Amino acid sequence: MVGASRVKLCKWLWLAPQRTSHIEFPPRLVDMIFASGINPLLELQRPGSSKLQGTSQSRRPQFACLRPPCSTTTTTEIAGQAQSVKMSTTPGNTYTISKQIKTEYPLIDNDPHFKRVIRYARPSDYVHGIVAAAAGPSLLYAMERFAPSYVGKGGVAQTMRLGGAMGLCGGFIYFYQRSILRFYGMSENAREVQMDMREMVDKVKRGEPIYGESQLTPAMQGVAARQSRYSALFMAVLPWFNFVNHSQHGVDTAKYYRQAERELEAERLAREGGNPSQ
Repeated sequence: MVGASRVKLCKWLWLAPQRTSHIEFPPRLVDMIFASGINPLLELQRPGSSKLQGTSQSRRPQFACLRPPCSTTTTTEIAGQAQSVKMSTTPGNTYTISKQIKTEYPLIDNDPHFKRVIRYARPSDYVHGIVAAAAGPSLLYAMERFAPSYVGKGGVAQTMRLGGAMGLCGGFIYFYQRSILRFYGMSENAREVQMDMREMVDKVKRGEPIYGESQLTPAMQGVAARQSRYSALFMAVLPWFNFVNHSQHGVDTAKYYRQAERELEAERLAREGGNPSQ
């Protein structure tokens, strides 16, 4: 049986490449051939073989294997290949460090939470927002008084309601943008820097997450951060807010922990009757 199988295999190897001078065998077939102990080149080129009689050298097939049976790869190369495979299959970080825009004032947060922006707003922001919200309907009313449209009371009322709604939206966006630009460091923000430091240090001392708890995975937090980072710069075209707690805000949070350590140490020394300044 072994001899018959060997003859059939050699016959197939010789007859198959008649239409081409180069053959590439699939790895599975190569493994089967060499596992059976058959060397196809020796079988075909054995002296006295009738298969090669009367055949020119150019007609003889050239065999090429997709995977050689005996590897000449050194141990160092194998170790390097294993290391490269390990590195390629190791999952990477689920976040990327965001680029920082050069600004005149320090960056506080490049993607602050919606509630935080409202909480840090200054009284002047409220004044500007209210004035902007009232500007639209006020102008419509003034134009109706000085140049009546004669559409009747019903038409004027609908126009005023629409103008009031648009004025409220525009006033809120203006108010929100004035506040969030201080987080970006694009306007004077000394007050907000102090508020941010005080809030974050207090959270560190209480053992709470400085940016709040989130039910999202780190990967999804990164998606949310990339969608709303610096979104206020496009606020006039597409209002976009951040309602997600995540840890990607473009700042080095180590400053909060260092300040918390200094304050805790000062409090400890004060309790022990020492001098905190030493």
